[in-house]
Amino acid sequence: MNRLRYILRHRYIIKIFALIILIISILRISLIKKESNYHDETVFTGTIYKIKTKDNKTTIYLNAKEKIIVNYYNIDNNLKLGDLIKVTGELSIPNNNTIPNLFNYRNYLYNNDIFYIVKASSINKIANNTNIIYYLKDKLSNRISKIKYSHEYIELFVLGNNNYLEEDIKNSFKFNGISHLFSISGMHISLFVSIILYILKRISYNNYFNYGIVILFLIFYSLLIGNSPSIIRSLIMYILFTINKLFNLKINKIDIMLLVLVIIILINPYYLLNTSFEYSYLISFYLILFSNKIKKCKTKLHKSLCISYISFLVAFPITIYNSFEVNIISIILNIIFVPLISFIVFPLSLIILLIPKISFLIYPFIKLIEGISLFISSNKIGFIIFNKPSLLIIIIYYILITLFIYNYKYFYLIILIIFHKLYPYIDNSFYIQVLDVGQGDSILLSYPHNTNTLIDTGGNYLSNNSFVLTNTIPYLKSKGLTKLNYLIITHGDFDHVGEAINLVNNFK
Repeated sequence: MNRLRYILRHRYIIKIFALIILIISILRISLIKKESNYHDETVFTGTIYKIKTKDNKTTIYLNAKEKIIVNYYNIDNNLKLGDLIKVTGELSIPNNNTIPNLFNYRNYLYNNDIFYIVKASSINKIANNTNIIYYLKDKLSNRISKIKYSHEYIELFVLGNNNYLEEDIKNSFKFNGISHLFSISGMHISLFVSIILYILKRISYNNYFNYGIVILFLIFYSLLIGNSPSIIRSLIMYILFTINKLFNLKINKIDIMLLVLVIIILINPYYLLNTSFEYSYLISFYLILFSNKIKKCKTKLHKSLCISYISFLVAFPITIYNSFEVNIISIILNIIFVPLISFIVFPLSLIILLIPKISFLIYPFIKLIEGISLFISSNKIGFIIFNKPSLLIIIIYYILITLFIYNYKYFYLIILIIFHKLYPYIDNSFYIQVLDVGQGDSILLSYPHNTNTLIDTGGNYLSNNSFVLTNTIPYLKSKGLTKLNYLIITHGDFDHVGEAINLVNNFK
C-alpha cells in the first residue's frame, strides 16, 4: 500500500501515463478502421437492449453478432427489453451528411460500434426476457407511464429516457444551454449518493460498508439506465474519489481526474468523440482545477454564478462546434434552474415514483421551466451565431479560457471571440456552395464581407421534418451567417414557397 501511495502521489507519473494513453488512443481512432461482422445477411438474431416507438414506426436496438438498429412499421408492441428476436430484413448503410459541417449520423453510429441499419420485413419473438435489469427497467417504465402529470420528466430523471419529450421543448433546452439538467449526469448522481449516504449513516457507522453499498448501487443504476459515457465517467470518478478518501491515498484531485480519463479511454477510446462525455468531463475537470477560486466566493449566489460562469466558458468551444450558436444568458438560466431542478423537481420525481397520486405537485414547476425555455428560444433572446471552428481554434480557445479563468486580466480570449464572430465580415473570399436538398439543388453564393444570396431552398413543406429547419439554416449558421441579403426562388410551387417562409421566419 505504501508503494502504491508513492507511485500515485509522484508528481509526474500519472500525468505522463495519461498523456501516453491519450496519444495512443487518438492514433488508434485515426489509423485503425473498425470492421463489421455483417456483409449481406438478411436474417439477424439478437436481444433487444433499447426500443423506441414514434407514430407507427418502431426502432429497435439489437445486440446480435454486433449492435444493429432495426426499423419496422406497424410492429406488435408486445416486444419488450431483453426479448430474444429474429429479424428478417435488408441491411443498409446509415446516412452520411451530404451538406458540410452538419451532423454526421454514420460517423455517430460508427463511434458507437453500429455499422448497419436493418429495414425489417418481419420480426419474430424467440424468447421472453430473462434479464433482471431489463425486467426492472420495463416494470419501472410501465409504472411511470401510468403517472398522470409530467410522467415524461419522471421517466427522464429516473431512467434517463427523453424520448417522450416534445422536440420543440428538447430543442429549447439545448439552445438555452440547460439540456444537461435534463439528462442523468454527475449532478443527479451526487443527489442520489447524498440521499443514500444520509440513510446509511443512520444505520451504520462503518464508512467502508456505507460507501461500498453506494458504489454497488451506482453500478446497478448505471446498468439500469444504460452505460452512457457521461454516466460511466460519473461512476468511475466517484469510485476513485471514494477510494482516495477511505484509504487516505492523498492523490491530487487533478491526478484522479486524469486517472478517470485513462480508465474511460481504456474502456472505449471512442468516448473521446462523444459530445456528452466531452461536456461532462471537461466541465468537471475545470471546476476541480479552479475549486480554490470557487471556494473564495463568499455567498451562495456568488458561488453559483462562478460555477455557472466557468461551466459556460468550458462548454463554449464544444457548443459552437456542434450547434454553431450559444445563448449568453444561459449563465443566468443555470443559476435559476440548477437549484430548482436539484432541490425540487428531481427529488419530487423520486417521491412521485413511490407515491404517484401526488404527481400534480411537479406539474406547475415543469410548466414554468418549459414556458421560460420556450419563450427565450422562440424569441432568440441572447443567441449569438459563430462559424464552425477548426480543431486548432478549439485548442487555442481552451488555452485562453484556462488563462482567463486563472487571471481575469487576460483579455486575449475576448479578442479571439470578437475576431471569431466578425470573421465572415472581414473574409475577402467568394465561394459557391451547392447544397444537396434531396430533390434538387440549393445554391449559396457568398460574396466578400458577408454578402450572401441563396437560390432555392428545396425541401417538403408538409413534411414532419422541414429540410430548411433541419439542414439549410444549421448550415448557414455553421458559416457564421446571421442573415441573407437575397433569397431567389426559381419555382413557384407550394413546397418552395412554404420552405422559403420557414427560412424567413426562422433565419433573419
